[in-house]
Amino acid sequence: MTRIDDVLVEITPEVLLKAYACGIFPMAESADDPGLYWIEPELRGILPLEEFRLSRRMARTIRSDHFEMRVDHDFEAVIDGCARPAAGRRKTWINRRIRNLYGDLFDAGHCHTVEAYRNGTLVGGLYGVRLRGAFFGESMFHTVTDASKVALVHLAARLQAGGFVLLDTQFVTDHLRTFGAIELKKAEYHQRLQQALTVQGNFDVWPREGISGRAALSVLRPSRD
Repeated sequence: MTRIDDVLVEITPEVLLKAYACGIFPMAESADDPGLYWIEPELRGILPLEEFRLSRRMARTIRSDHFEMRVDHDFEAVIDGCARPAAGRRKTWINRRIRNLYGDLFDAGHCHTVEAYRNGTLVGGLYGVRLRGAFFGESMFHTVTDASKVALVHLAARLQAGGFVLLDTQFVTDHLRTFGAIELKKAEYHQRLQQALTVQGNFDVWPREGISGRAALSVLRPSRD
């Protein structure tokens, strides 16, 4: 783990994309720490798109369209939600430099959000970085049950429809395991990453609003418990 403050290079969106292409990503110790660290886990989490798991209960929730889904509608609100304390997370690693860097990536079209709304209010979502055929999930949040899970399913469906081959989750949690997330050793992860960088995914394969749950489910594996 290398502290970026100690590296004599300006961190720009271009540098950040090159870091992702090399299998590393930045994190801060806390929101109050101005520094960043380069992270390269020995075990890397991915969510195999071709083996995406979906319980029957979650499939029913997706199909019911309880949430209105939008993409890239309100980056600031999503990163605010991801930065708030939550159950099991008393502090955030999203500091001002992270906000600025990923905001610049969003403006450049390489950072995306998937957002879940209820009655016009943002109640969950996620953000991450797109690079050719890979998508690197960064963080997610919810204020209403299942909102972030629905956002993740819509993300996976969009990526699969758009020809992406790698959904990087950085680490694996019990929550992500329910969707089929696995851990790869560094060497195997790098093989998959290099393969993904030879593919050009299309994140805009679908419109950014109005995608139904049925449309999302149509490109994923059949649900199972």
